[in-house]
Amino acid sequence: MPFINGTSSPSPKIRIAIDRGGTFTDCLGIVPGKPDILVKLLSNDPTNYPDAPTEGIRRILEAATGKCIPRGQQIDTNDIESIKMGTTVATNALLERSSTPCALVVTRGFKDLLNIGDQTRPKLFDLNIRRPETLFKEVLEIDERVTLHDSTEDATSLSDPERHSFDLRKVVGGEAIRILQPLDSDGARKGLQELYDKGVRALAVTLLHSYTFPDHELQLSEIAAEIGFTQISLSSQIFPMIKAISRGYSATADAYLTPLTKAYIDGFRKGFVGNLEDANGARCEFMQSDGGLVGWQSFSGLKAILSGPAGGVVGFSRTCYDSERKKPVIGFDMGGTSTDVSRFAGTLEHTFESITAGVTIQSPQLEVDTVAAGGGSILSYKNGLLLAGPESASAHPGPVAYRKGGPLTVTDANLVLGRLQAAYFPKIFGREENEALDYDGARAAFEKLLVQVNADLAATGAKTKTVEELALGFLQVANETMCRPIRSLTEAKGYRTSDHELAVFGGAGGQHACAIASNLGIDRILIHNDISLLTIFSCLHLLIAVVHDIQQPCSVELDGSLEELDSRLQELESTAAEKLVSDGAARGSLVFEHFLNLRYVGSDTTFMIPRPENGAWAEAFTAEHKRQFSFIMAGRGIIVENVRVRATAQSPSVEPSFNLEKQLSSSSPALVKADKASNTVKIFFEGGWTEAPLYFLTSLAKGDMIQGPAIILDNTQTIVVNPTTKAIILERHVVLELDLKASSKPQEEVALDKKKVDPVQLKVMAHRFMSIAEQMGHALLCLIPILYSGS
Repeated sequence: MPFINGTSSPSPKIRIAIDRGGTFTDCLGIVPGKPDILVKLLSNDPTNYPDAPTEGIRRILEAATGKCIPRGQQIDTNDIESIKMGTTVATNALLERSSTPCALVVTRGFKDLLNIGDQTRPKLFDLNIRRPETLFKEVLEIDERVTLHDSTEDATSLSDPERHSFDLRKVVGGEAIRILQPLDSDGARKGLQELYDKGVRALAVTLLHSYTFPDHELQLSEIAAEIGFTQISLSSQIFPMIKAISRGYSATADAYLTPLTKAYIDGFRKGFVGNLEDANGARCEFMQSDGGLVGWQSFSGLKAILSGPAGGVVGFSRTCYDSERKKPVIGFDMGGTSTDVSRFAGTLEHTFESITAGVTIQSPQLEVDTVAAGGGSILSYKNGLLLAGPESASAHPGPVAYRKGGPLTVTDANLVLGRLQAAYFPKIFGREENEALDYDGARAAFEKLLVQVNADLAATGAKTKTVEELALGFLQVANETMCRPIRSLTEAKGYRTSDHELAVFGGAGGQHACAIASNLGIDRILIHNDISLLTIFSCLHLLIAVVHDIQQPCSVELDGSLEELDSRLQELESTAAEKLVSDGAARGSLVFEHFLNLRYVGSDTTFMIPRPENGAWAEAFTAEHKRQFSFIMAGRGIIVENVRVRATAQSPSVEPSFNLEKQLSSSSPALVKADKASNTVKIFFEGGWTEAPLYFLTSLAKGDMIQGPAIILDNTQTIVVNPTTKAIILERHVVLELDLKASSKPQEEVALDKKKVDPVQLKVMAHRFMSIAEQMGHALLCLIPILYSGS
């Protein structure tokens, strides 16, 4: 049975938060006046339970109330105040393409719009160039055509001007459009009926210029609803911004994911008496990709893609950022299936166009980069290279050490090297969930792989490896894989990586923290005590906002339009406020942020600029452009593509503000006494095996300082303290201070030998060179329109 920490005394109302990851599901119950109740279980264990979050809630209620709740019986919510969840259901469906394909409805003549894409090459060095991946299986072309009034297109190919007069209208954003061809409602109805008869139930509608003239999409929606389509995603409603390709990808992603997301929610709700529909009963809310919560009724597929990682970003931004020192923090969330990285420098950083699992998404979401490397990443040896991922062992069967016939993974490497101690893990593994981690099985798997690796090394005259060296080599490759997105998030955008601190969370983060920081030149790591629970901790303890984003297309030059832009922003603010108030938010809790999406004339690269304190929009835009590209275009006009307002209804936080230097000075750090160590264990580092003390975090006091090597354990995390690192215990944090000079090796001359290649270094250097190439490619891609225009 998975580890449960709590009491069995009755409790009137319980707040529950859940983080459903790809490998583990963490459930936290807050019982007033009682210790918190934690349940950690596998996300996928069909032989024992059908749904992990429901099972976690059942176990929390049993521990809190002392009542026996049989599996399969609907759960009474009388003892529950709220349920808040972050989930990877939509993310996994997108990665695995496991949902039901939808149909794309598009303006006639543009059926291949999304297949052609925008001609960018995500993989610059891939000689086998592939078409953009799409999520639809059918395309329906609709007879209709709208264009901007000042368009230079020859309209005679679509409509004879001698027989038809163009319908000229003013539309959203103040632009004028021409209706070259009205919507053919009868033809549309016939085509939609044919799709319905083929079994299609989800539609993505993307018509040209619908971001500023949505009428035709709305008419199609009415017709489709009459026919019986159950999911109709309109690009004009999802994200009304220019760029038909991006809107089309987003609409298809929403149409593809929302049915599956809603089906999961419906299945989850069926596990409760009343299906969570009682307005006076337990509230059920889900974390969205933008870092805000939303009721289950409004949770859609497009906004669920980063539901899992978003809670962790909000959590570390509130618990690991010192608002007085203002030193930016990199969030490093390492789980079982993947690793998510993000950055916080005082405000949550959002992106409005991203590529997830090969699909372009145009929707406001926290800027999180994900790499397929985690504790469950499968280790393999191919073509003379050590590989870590991207495939994952998932929760089922899991790593070799889980005793379910799984493959060799990063977790197995950590176990073999002593960084995970099987004796301190609960016996929840094996077919019956009653066995310990399998150290012998993991080591045997490495020994088997070592035969092949050493055979290849011996053939070239290179030095062969031991089991420990092979396992450590795999960890070095995995660590470098996880460093790549961090460099993309910082160096590729003009930030020096070493100027940050590293906030580590996720179940596997503490095992790799020192190595990641050392690779990046970061000398301080911040680990909150609830490292593996930061996502759910943020839902229950921190300032979590219900969020509403609203934007309006705009196509005016910034210079001379400030008064008009302010008026538009105020209108959007009023609209957003009414929406949140109608959803039950108090007006006094509302906070508003204003943004302008700006670009240079002739450029295709936009920057979403928050309102500067001094109101100097142009100055803020040019500063951002110079930081990313090292130049500005003096004298070039600046275009406003759209205006945006983000409204938040905030709930009070119970977590005190974080002031690192003040806590460090007040704690008076001193080396911990030797008798506080619970045991002495062996850990393998680059220099070989070394003995290290093992401490329980609960036995350490504020101000205790530990010189590495060491291991710090508690119920949900393992922190590996490297030999040149010291750990300082604070009230709610463990701070790791790295001595980068001591940990770095002197540069040695290496004689190149084409016949003797180390498979570890070869893969590590490949990652580093690719990181440099990706940064160059990003800058070139953004600058192509400017270069093409002759500027």
